Amino acid sequence: MRITGQEKHGTVKMNELQEQMKVVLADSFMMYLKAQGYHWNVEGILFPMLHDFFGKIYEEVYGSIDVTAEEIRALGAVAPHTLIEFDKYRTVMDSSATGAQGMIADLVQVNQSVLSSLMQAFRLAEAANEQGLLDYLAGRIDAHKKHNWMLTSTLKSSGEQ
Repeated sequence: MRITGQEKHGTVKMNELQEQMKVVLADSFMMYLKAQGYHWNVEGILFPMLHDFFGKIYEEVYGSIDVTAEEIRALGAVAPHTLIEFDKYRTVMDSSATGAQGMIADLVQVNQSVLSSLMQAFRLAEAANEQGLLDYLAGRIDAHKKHNWMLTSTLKSSGEQ
């Protein structure tokens, strides 16, 4: 059977989408790990508030990891599941911040990486006409936009407007 240009193009887009979803999974897993680590290690006068704040973030992101892996499987690919594979796909840099403000600022950067990965996956899912995946990715983008708003708002000092 001869593959037409359109079929070949569709396969390329599907392969790109599968690979990008692996990036989404790896980046999401890194955000989960960092937020949980900051939840464990935050100190200072704002400890109660930030401990709960980081807890809500890591729980929300963790809740998306299994569904993201299942979406990868639904696309016909194997979901990464080892630290070596996550390291291969992640765009989130490995860093460890100290101090509450440093932790929040780091999570802002991590969240931006996750948002970027999600938006790239969205563009590829749109090109591949993966409607169900588009719906899922749109929800994840909305969740991370909310994380961005909350994290950047928390970084502002109380004297700023």
